[in-house]
Amino acid sequence: MAGAIASFSTMAVAGRSLSSELDTFEIMLFRSIVGFILVLSVAGLAGTLRQVETRRLRLHILRNIFHFTGHNLWFFAITVAPLAQVFAIEFSSPIWVALAAPFFLAERLTRIRLLTAFLGFIGILIVARPSLSTVDPGLLAAALAAIGFASTNIITKILTRDQTITCILFWLTGIQTILGLLCAGIDGDIAIPSVELWPWVLLVGLAGLLAHFCLTKALSVAPATIVMPFDFLRLPVIAIVGMLIYGESLDIYVLIGAVIIFGANYLNIWTEKKRHKSNGS
Repeated sequence: MAGAIASFSTMAVAGRSLSSELDTFEIMLFRSIVGFILVLSVAGLAGTLRQVETRRLRLHILRNIFHFTGHNLWFFAITVAPLAQVFAIEFSSPIWVALAAPFFLAERLTRIRLLTAFLGFIGILIVARPSLSTVDPGLLAAALAAIGFASTNIITKILTRDQTITCILFWLTGIQTILGLLCAGIDGDIAIPSVELWPWVLLVGLAGLLAHFCLTKALSVAPATIVMPFDFLRLPVIAIVGMLIYGESLDIYVLIGAVIIFGANYLNIWTEKKRHKSNGS
C-alpha cells in the first residue's frame, strides 16, 4: 500500500508536469505506450503472453472506453483543481460500484448500500461546495472520473471470473494506446514531448501500472477492511504534496468531506465482510 500511495501521488505530479506541453489525450497516449511496452516485456519474461485471448474482446473494449474516459477526466482535473479535492472526490468511486453492483453483478441493493451512497454524496458536496451560479469544471471532471472508474471496476470484476491479469493488462494498455492515438491525432497534430519531459512520460506510465499492481497485491494478501484505511492515506499525502510543490492551501472542508466519504466506504466494506462471515462464506 505504501507503493500504491507513492505511485498514485507520483502519477498526479507527473501528469501535471506533462500538461505544460501535452493535452490529456496525448498524456494518455504516451502513458499507454509506456504501459504496453512494460506489459509485453514483463509478460514475455514471465512466459504469460500465451494467456492473452480474444474471447471477451468486446467487454475489454467497453471496459477500456470507460477507463480511458475516466483517466482523461482525471488528468484534466488534476491540472485545474487542487490535488486534495480531486483525490477526495475520487474516493466516491466505490460508492457508485456499490449502487451499480445489483444491476450488473447480481448483488442485492441493501439499506446499508443506500446509506453509504447517501453519506458519500454528502461528503462530495462538502468537498466540492458547489455553487448554484457556477460549476467548477475541475471538480465536475473529478466526479465524472469517479463514475468512469466505478464502471471500469465493475467490468473488471466480471472479467476476472475467467480472464488472467496478464490478459486484462494487455488489452488495457493496448486498447488505450489505440484510443489515445485516435483522440490525440484527431486534429492531425500529436505533440511530441521535449527532451526535458521524457522522464515524466516514463514516470507517468510506470507509476500508473505500479499503482494498480501494488493495490491488487495488497488486496490479495490482506482484507479490504485493512487495506482501505491505508488507501485513504493517499489524501493527506497528496494534500502535503500539493502544499509543498504547488503552494495549495490545506482546506478543512476537504478533509471533513473526505472523512465522510471514507467512512461510507468503510461501513459498506465492514458490513459486507460481516454478512459473508454470517453466511459462512
